[in-house]
Amino acid sequence: MATRPAKATGKPRPGRAQAPGKPAPAKAPAPAKASTPAKAPPPAPAVAQPPRALRLAAAALAVEAVGMCVAAGFSAVSTADGQSYQRASGVALTLIAVGTAVGFALFARGVAKARPWTRTPVVMIQLAIGAWGIYLLKDHRPEWGVPMLLVAAGCLAALFTPASLRALNRPPMRP
Repeated sequence: MATRPAKATGKPRPGRAQAPGKPAPAKAPAPAKASTPAKAPPPAPAVAQPPRALRLAAAALAVEAVGMCVAAGFSAVSTADGQSYQRASGVALTLIAVGTAVGFALFARGVAKARPWTRTPVVMIQLAIGAWGIYLLKDHRPEWGVPMLLVAAGCLAALFTPASLRALNRPPMRP
């Protein structure tokens, strides 16, 4: 394989001393600065904000994340008071609630940024929350069931608006 010769730039290579007895190559004069002011680069294009409905769906998911944190707090307190059947199961339920709250928060962030992968898991979560809300209503706990149903319905309605569907659609694949 042949190598190309190095270009002669007239500049000494860094790290090499000038050979004794050889004069240093002459430097080219620096170009004169223009008297006209330099133009500022054009501003970066603004990133399109997701539709308002998607921001509302993200807010609903954030509310659900906060609700899971509250439920985790109740679980932790009842476990510490000895109210759980076994201490290990109380700790496990508390950790599951905290993990679920973190998951809801991550989904809220993804929906707020209009990430297409978030649509299916968020819809499935809202359907599960609706089922749990109905279960709580049947067990005479409307103070928990009604807010769950309202937030889940609001999140689903926000996800299925035309603007949200357009924002969450993936672009078609090119062959």
